Amino acid sequence: MPTLTSYLADPRPTVRLRAVMAAGTSPSTDDLELLVEQCRDEPDLQVREMLTWALIRLPAHVVLPRVLAELDRPEAQARSQALHTLSKIHDGSVYPQVVARLGDDDPGVVRTAWRAAVVLVPEGSRESLARALAVQLGQGDRETHLALSRALVGLGAAVVEPVLRDASAHRSTAVREHAAETERLLRDPDAASELARERARREVALGRTRSAKG
Repeated sequence: MPTLTSYLADPRPTVRLRAVMAAGTSPSTDDLELLVEQCRDEPDLQVREMLTWALIRLPAHVVLPRVLAELDRPEAQARSQALHTLSKIHDGSVYPQVVARLGDDDPGVVRTAWRAAVVLVPEGSRESLARALAVQLGQGDRETHLALSRALVGLGAAVVEPVLRDASAHRSTAVREHAAETERLLRDPDAASELARERARREVALGRTRSAKG
């Protein structure tokens, strides 16, 4: 008789998705280890989202320590998925461990840490988080720029506006431009798509994109 282990090893994403959905529908702590391990290398985004859903269906006091341990794994996806899951559990006690990942070596993990930190930040730490995030203004590609802008906007205008004012006077043109983009997104949440297009056009004009031949 097929088991959760065999279903998760199936090469078909639809089979893995149904298996994880079944595990979440009838949650059992016996499945915890299998679900966490699958997070490390599951290639399908939809299945990964379902894995997070299945995990948060389990008792938080059991899931939290196991997921926190994944933050120290060598696989970037394990760390990123753990951060994503922690943000969905909404337990602010893990905020220090999440903030520690703002300095992760992997850019994807850092972007996930931004989002998770904004969700979990205690009220008294919102300004310090905004300052920590603002240090990254002007760095990375357009995907990173937009992710950081969205994270900053998520902290709220009252917290972010003073940080953006300081950044608008920065000596770096890239920082000033990114601060302006974030300010625009703060005023108009629907501006994200247009900001991405504008940045893409600037990068092309500056020769920052690769040719089709790579």
